[in-house]
Amino acid sequence: MAEKIKLERKPGIKFRKYCRSIHSHLSFFFVGVILVYAVSGITMNHLKDFNPQYMISVENYTAKGNYPHTHNFTETQIKEMLEKVGEQDNYTKHFYPNSSTMKVFLKSGSSFTLNTQTGEANYEGLKKRPVFHQLSFLHYNPGKWWTYFSDVFAVCLILICLTGLFMNKGKRGLIGIGGIEMFIGIAIPILFLLFL
Repeated sequence: MAEKIKLERKPGIKFRKYCRSIHSHLSFFFVGVILVYAVSGITMNHLKDFNPQYMISVENYTAKGNYPHTHNFTETQIKEMLEKVGEQDNYTKHFYPNSSTMKVFLKSGSSFTLNTQTGEANYEGLKKRPVFHQLSFLHYNPGKWWTYFSDVFAVCLILICLTGLFMNKGKRGLIGIGGIEMFIGIAIPILFLLFL
């Protein structure tokens, strides 16, 4: 019993115990934020193939009415054209960029363009992508308080890394497989910087 108590008081054992405790508590506390940055980071890596913030739909159709049409569309006429795409309640204003085009501004961020000579309409709809939009919003640091929290999170990530390095000893620690894995992990970004 006396030997056991003496063993527990050894500085190395106590230090590793604190490392395990800090590592565990910080990992549990920040698991949500880690997932936010991990998932949104994956989507941002593939922006050429996937828009994480918006779903974009395009629809082309011929609007009802007599064409060619002069530049005197009423708000009511425009809202009738927008009914086909369900945007009649999102009308804000319209303008004529040239003699044969009418552009309509919509609250949703979507766009509607009409060829006033032929009646050909082009609708590009933007809808927020569920979950991914919110994650991207947080990833881009939406405000001062989130920036402060992100800074705390970054410091705690450093602590998670450091405590992870020292919480195991022997073959599972820095002088064993852990050390090999650490050096490989450090080498990968260095190699990318050197050869890309």
